[in-house]
Amino acid sequence: MTNPLLIPVDAYLVESLPTVWFGVVMFTLAMYVALDGMDFGIGMLYATRDDHDRETLLSAFGPIWDANEVWIVAFGTTLLAAFPAVYSRLLSEHYLLAIAIVMALLMRGVAPELREQRDDPEWHRRCDQLFVFGSTVTPLLLGMLVGSWIFGTAVFSLPSLLTGIGLVALCVTSGAAFLAAKTSGPLADDMVRYGMASTATYLGGVVVLLAVVYWLNPVNVRALLMTLPAAVVVLASVIFGGGGIVAARQGRHKLWFGATFGLSFMLVGLIATLLYPTIYPASGLTIDAVVVSPLALNLTTILGLPVLLLVLWYFKFLYSTFAGPVDGGGYST
Repeated sequence: MTNPLLIPVDAYLVESLPTVWFGVVMFTLAMYVALDGMDFGIGMLYATRDDHDRETLLSAFGPIWDANEVWIVAFGTTLLAAFPAVYSRLLSEHYLLAIAIVMALLMRGVAPELREQRDDPEWHRRCDQLFVFGSTVTPLLLGMLVGSWIFGTAVFSLPSLLTGIGLVALCVTSGAAFLAAKTSGPLADDMVRYGMASTATYLGGVVVLLAVVYWLNPVNVRALLMTLPAAVVVLASVIFGGGGIVAARQGRHKLWFGATFGLSFMLVGLIATLLYPTIYPASGLTIDAVVVSPLALNLTTILGLPVLLLVLWYFKFLYSTFAGPVDGGGYST
C-alpha cells in the first residue's frame, strides 16, 4: 500500500515550488542591491570627502562590507541551483561584461587594503581613485547586465545603459542614507543633500527608462508595463522615494535608510514583474521550461532554504552588533 505522505520523485513538494524559487532568486538579488549597493554608494561618496571624513566612511561600513558581498554569491548559487540554463546563458552571453564586473569588484576590494601598506600621499591618492572607480563602475556594469537580461537587448543599448545609470543613483541614495544614520554634524548634513539629489535622479531615471522601453517595446515589454503589478511597484517606488526625502529632511535617518531598502526591493520587484513567467526574455525561456527536476528542486528546498534563513539571522546579529554611530576612529561605545 502506498504511503500518501510520500511525494513521488517526479512531483514538487508543492505545485508552485518553481515560482517560489523564482521568488527566492529575486529576493537574494534584492538583498544584494540593497546591502552591497549601499557599499557602492559609500565608495562613490568617498570621492567628495577629505582624509578625516574618509576614515569615518571606511569605519562606518568596514565591519559589514565583506558580509554584504555574500548576497551576490547567494544570487548566483540560487540561480544555478534552480535555473541552471539561465545561469549558463546569462554568463556565457555576457562573458566579457561579467569579467569586467569581477575586475571592477577586485579594484573596489583591494584599494583600501593597499592604501594602508604605504605612508605616501601619492600612493593614497591613487588607491582612493581606484576605490572610487571600482565602486562606480561595478553597479553601472551590473545594471547594464540586468538591463540586457530583462529587456533582451544588447549590453550597450539605451535600456541597458539607463538601467545601469539608475542603479548607480540608487546606490548613492542608499550609501548616503546609511552614512547619515551613522554620523552627525556637517558630514551627516552633506549626506542628506547628496541623498535627496540622488533619490530625485533615480526616480526621474526610472520614469525615463520606462518611457524608453515603452516606446522601443523590446520583448513585448509594453504589455507588461500596463499591468496592475507593474503599476503597483512603480507607485510604491515613488512612495518610498518621496517618503525617504521627507524623512531625510526631518532628520529621521534610520527611517530614511529603511525607505532606501524599500526602493531596492521595488527595483527588483519591477525586474521580477517584467520577467515573470518568462525568466530569459531574449530566448523566450519560461520558469517551468528551465527549472531543474522535481527531485533536485525538492532536495534544494529542504537543504538550502534553512541555510538561507541562517544567513538572514546572521545579518540581523551583525547589524545589531555594529548599530552604533561612528567617528574617524571607529564605532563609539
